[in-house]
Amino acid sequence: MHEPRTYRLAARSGRWIGFEVHAQETDLFIQAHQNLEKIGRELALGCRGFIESYIADCPEFLHALEPWKVQGPAPEIVRTMAWAGRMAGVGPMAAVAGAIAECVGTGLQAFSPEVVVENGGDIFLKVNEPVVIGVFAGNSPLSMKAGIRLQGRDSSFGVCTSSATVGHSLSFGKADAVCVISRSCALADAAATALCNQVRSSKDISKVMKTGKNIQGIEGIVVVIGKDIGFWGNLEVVPLAGKKG
Repeated sequence: MHEPRTYRLAARSGRWIGFEVHAQETDLFIQAHQNLEKIGRELALGCRGFIESYIADCPEFLHALEPWKVQGPAPEIVRTMAWAGRMAGVGPMAAVAGAIAECVGTGLQAFSPEVVVENGGDIFLKVNEPVVIGVFAGNSPLSMKAGIRLQGRDSSFGVCTSSATVGHSLSFGKADAVCVISRSCALADAAATALCNQVRSSKDISKVMKTGKNIQGIEGIVVVIGKDIGFWGNLEVVPLAGKKG
């Protein structure tokens, strides 16, 4: 069973056709130029299969909280997760949602010129025109009142969010939301986790921005904790339509 994700109602756009893909524990919301549910599910199952096979051989991979060094043959998605974890200084599973979104989205580009794949708040995008991504930050008064406006690109990129107050993911911080933008969705996911772990109060925002800027491949960061927000990089923070505050 998959928990209903009501925030997806606000993400639907007349610009694309939206559909959900469920593959075991993976729950994706995909938007593309046509309904690609069957192909998306096959891709998601394939991505999961590679990861699960590797974990069967290397069980420690699943629970590692430190960067993982791949030794010997490994699937590309596993190598991507391990690389992202090393770049951000966290374990490889911190990148799993972003890596699966990226794996599925990359595969779907053969069937649609634009693709958006959301996997629990971690988003892979290949868009030709500007988009606005809403920032969901739990009980923060800023939740869904601010969005990140991003330009379309020739290449894909990722926008990933980690939260200490929303969802079931492991976090050692207290941020309501840390969003990271990168050309690599897996890296954005791992970096969001790493930076969220470091936010204990609003006083940590500037320190986290400085740390994030030093992670090679990170293009932008948004941090929300309580009533405070900080942002850096190649992005534009805009008020969401219909929201006050």
